[in-house]
Amino acid sequence: MEKLYIFGHVNPDSDSVCAAITLANLKRSIGIDAEARVLGPINKETKFILDYFKVKEPKYLNDVKLKIKDLKYRKRLMMNEYSSIEEVYNYMLKENTTGVPIVDNDKKLVNLITAKDILNKLLHLEEHYLHTSYDNIIKTLDGESVVKVDDEIDGKITAVTFSHSTFESTTNLSSEDILIVGDRHYIIDLGVNNRVKLIIVIGNSEIKKEHIKLARKNKVNIIRTKLNSFETSRIILYSNYIKSILNDKEPYIVRENDYYTDFLEFSSNLKIDNFPIVDKNGVCKGLLRKSEVNKLDKKKVVLVDHNEVLQSAVGLDEADVIEIVDHHKIGSISTSSPINFRNMIVGSTNTIIYFLYKENGVKLTKQMAGVMLSGIISDTLNLKSPTTTSTDIKVVNELNKICKLNLDKFSTLMFKAGTSLDGVSVNDVISGDLKVFNEGNVSFAISQAFTMDYDSILKKKEEYLEAIVSKKSELKLNYFIFVITDILKNGSYILVGEEEEMLLRKALNDSKFVSGNFLPKIVSRKKQVVPIILDALEK
Repeated sequence: MEKLYIFGHVNPDSDSVCAAITLANLKRSIGIDAEARVLGPINKETKFILDYFKVKEPKYLNDVKLKIKDLKYRKRLMMNEYSSIEEVYNYMLKENTTGVPIVDNDKKLVNLITAKDILNKLLHLEEHYLHTSYDNIIKTLDGESVVKVDDEIDGKITAVTFSHSTFESTTNLSSEDILIVGDRHYIIDLGVNNRVKLIIVIGNSEIKKEHIKLARKNKVNIIRTKLNSFETSRIILYSNYIKSILNDKEPYIVRENDYYTDFLEFSSNLKIDNFPIVDKNGVCKGLLRKSEVNKLDKKKVVLVDHNEVLQSAVGLDEADVIEIVDHHKIGSISTSSPINFRNMIVGSTNTIIYFLYKENGVKLTKQMAGVMLSGIISDTLNLKSPTTTSTDIKVVNELNKICKLNLDKFSTLMFKAGTSLDGVSVNDVISGDLKVFNEGNVSFAISQAFTMDYDSILKKKEEYLEAIVSKKSELKLNYFIFVITDILKNGSYILVGEEEEMLLRKALNDSKFVSGNFLPKIVSRKKQVVPIILDALEK
């Protein structure tokens, strides 16, 4: 079954991580292979939640770009370097391919062979030299084993066509010779006594018992075939190891974790069709034919707590978005086919997921109920945020019948863990929960940090302002607004540069606003900050 990846936005907050976890659990409960992932490091609040309910942190997902391993390439298409030339060529015909990777016994890539390579090598092969296995020769000649002494056969091939007297007077036999002979018992006797490497008896000719006995004693291999002299001489070289005709030139290879777009770029000017695929250890995984790269196996993904491209995974356009569960305004994501899109006016994505459990008849465990409840408490500031709805309150009460928590005590511990800035760099603070928005040709970011100790930020005000300017330039934004929300005071401090000050004076209709001002009851980025910025930009 194909895996389904479920993740929230970049710079994940507790609601998005908890939503990914609870929705993935729901999918698995109804038989779907789903896995929760995160697009960045989790914050301290989320870590507190996962540790409290003993839930494993989701793995990091770098991107959802198509990789070579996502293509429908010829998996496990390869041949061992000790296979015969004939075996490899027949394998190509069977698999309808013009090339095949050649691997060693550990399946590490040795080289690539093509049908054209085989033809060229055999047409221009001058020496009749055999370097292969005894078994390869048996298979190629459809022969039978008479005497087997060696597993591997090395030697120069001679087809005996002269009379025995002429042959004996012109040929000095040794252990490096391979004889092709019919029912010429004198030649067989000569070969056995001179300890040749191999005697191939053609036409199913009779072999004297004394010759077989002497061959075993003198360690001479014997094979018998029904083929005639011409047929045997013509195909015997096909029994050679395929490695004996490999090119010295290394093939173009691709690694299974290489990006599909990178492959298209580097291969566009190459007039070759076959590319061996290897893993990071050089182990061959199969063959990619450029003529077949349109067969894609895109990652299947579900987005939670966002539906903006800029807030999502890198390479989202190369993935199949099959479902979105969110409580924000409809954003910029488009899909090539209809999908399930659940969007509700509630304070948390986890509130929506609660109803998905109900609709699918899946019972919530205490662990999943706790994670879901935590996501709602986090995004609604313990049901005190203006984004809180009666639906959120109802769902929290239902979930707490399972969890049986002291919500005020739990939320205080959670927020205290999450708002601690000890050991956190200035850059990490402003980047921790940052979302980028676009309005026409204007792009702006609103970063939000929750803290119970604004003084710790105030002491580094200039350092924060420098970091804001730097991040604004890095992201190529028109505006950057840093919102520091004090949960206990139920309001936010706004830290911005000069251009943003002018924008906020217009947005707040307050000509006296300056950076660092405290705005009472302003706690929601989505419902209270973003709308007034958008209105100001339209004026």
